Amino acid sequence: MPDFLEEQESERLDLRRISDVIRRRHLQFLIPLFLGWVLVWGASWVLRPHYKSSTTILVEQPTMPQNYVVPNINDDLQTRLQSITTQILSRTRLLLIIDKLHLYSGTENPATADARVDRMRKDIDVELVRDPQRQDITAFKISYTAKDPHVAQQVTGELTTLFISENLKVRQQESEGTTNFIEQQLQDARQSLSEQEAKVRQFEGQHEGALPTQQASNLQILAGLQAQLQSEQDALNTAKQQRAYLQAMIEQERIAQPKAGSGQAGAGASADLASIDQQLNTLRAQLADLSSRYTDRYPDVLSLKDQIARLEKTRANLVAANQRARESQKGSDNTAPGAATDPTVGTTLRQLQGQLQANQVEVTNRENTIADLKNRISEYQGRLNAEPGTEQALADLTRGYDQSKANYDDLLKKKDQSEMATSMEQMQQGERFTMLDPPSYPTRPDFPNRLKFCGAGLGVGLLFGLIVAGGLEFFDDRLHTEKEIKALLPIAVIAEIPAIESALDDQQTKRKVALGWATTAFVLSTMLIGSVFSFLHN
Repeated sequence: MPDFLEEQESERLDLRRISDVIRRRHLQFLIPLFLGWVLVWGASWVLRPHYKSSTTILVEQPTMPQNYVVPNINDDLQTRLQSITTQILSRTRLLLIIDKLHLYSGTENPATADARVDRMRKDIDVELVRDPQRQDITAFKISYTAKDPHVAQQVTGELTTLFISENLKVRQQESEGTTNFIEQQLQDARQSLSEQEAKVRQFEGQHEGALPTQQASNLQILAGLQAQLQSEQDALNTAKQQRAYLQAMIEQERIAQPKAGSGQAGAGASADLASIDQQLNTLRAQLADLSSRYTDRYPDVLSLKDQIARLEKTRANLVAANQRARESQKGSDNTAPGAATDPTVGTTLRQLQGQLQANQVEVTNRENTIADLKNRISEYQGRLNAEPGTEQALADLTRGYDQSKANYDDLLKKKDQSEMATSMEQMQQGERFTMLDPPSYPTRPDFPNRLKFCGAGLGVGLLFGLIVAGGLEFFDDRLHTEKEIKALLPIAVIAEIPAIESALDDQQTKRKVALGWATTAFVLSTMLIGSVFSFLHN
């Protein structure tokens, strides 16, 4: 309980001491407070005002859906906007605006071109506006600060026009550049595709008949040739057996019959012609039958034509020999008219000799046909054996051709899409910058903000007053309270002598109190009036 009483007594003493300090130092606090506030607040009316004009540019999305026309430019709006801003804030562009509107031409403005450009860059502000949900850029604000509101509005309008036109120009250039690049790539792909096609054609021409696509036909032709070879070999064996038989019969006839004269030779020649004519008729009948079923280039047709040609040549030779024999016989008849011959002598022998000669021709023809068939079978077997290697080489060429074809088709599709996107950009149907409102005409200065200066002056005055009043109180070594006196005395105080105040002292005390209140009312009222005035004229 005594501790609680002591704490309450200590708090009352501290409050009393603070009130004594305020009573003694209120003027030393109010005057610096007022001077600090007046200094800062007055500076807001001395500084030359700057006016800020701004406008908002909306980023409009393409009118054509991307499902129909795919854009062929960079979709990163922030990167493109930074690039456009860098180009617009370049030295050349800004100097054009400075010279056009005669900016920074006063004596207080920088004289060099670079300094004016730097000054203008500081006066320009570009602020992005994002969608709070998707964080996409939906618009951006352009602002320019100048000492003249008309100039601020004009410069903002110039900057807005530059941003809109530069965006269209950049998009068109990027779109046209993309289209030109794809066109160049398409030309290279077209040339590569033509080279691949030429290689495939050359390879197919060099391996005609041995291509994988001709394997079935080669197998079919080979089977036909093998069957024809077997037939020819069977016919050749039969002809050889017939030749052996005829040779045996001729030997028997020669033993059984005497030698015949020249008339018998003529009859034998006639028999040979009859045998050849019979073979020709047989071969021609076979040729007519094959021609009705196959083309002229069919192997059997060609073989029969070759046999017929050889037999016709043999027949022509026999006819010529017979003619010469007859002429010789007529000469002999004139010299020996009485000679008698028997026309039936050696008829059988001559027939057998004619059949043997025809048989020999047939054997020769069969052997030639068999050799030709074997050569053709070897050729087709070589084609079939070479087909795996040919197929692999053709597959490698075809794979390169397919890749070139796929690349060409893909580039052709991209080229068409890019041309459509470029046409859309040229028609200004792509992403555009649209000015929502014209640049504002500032009626109030953006700097200085006198209301903010008023608050800052209040803060500066409070700090200044506390420093002055606190410093005076800290360095004051006088004693102002009984507690301080008692603390200095080594012994306890037995009695106190009350202060004796005269009427003059009482009047001076009242005047000090009145002066303090008057000063307080003046400072507060002045600061309040100044704040209201700054608010109304800000």
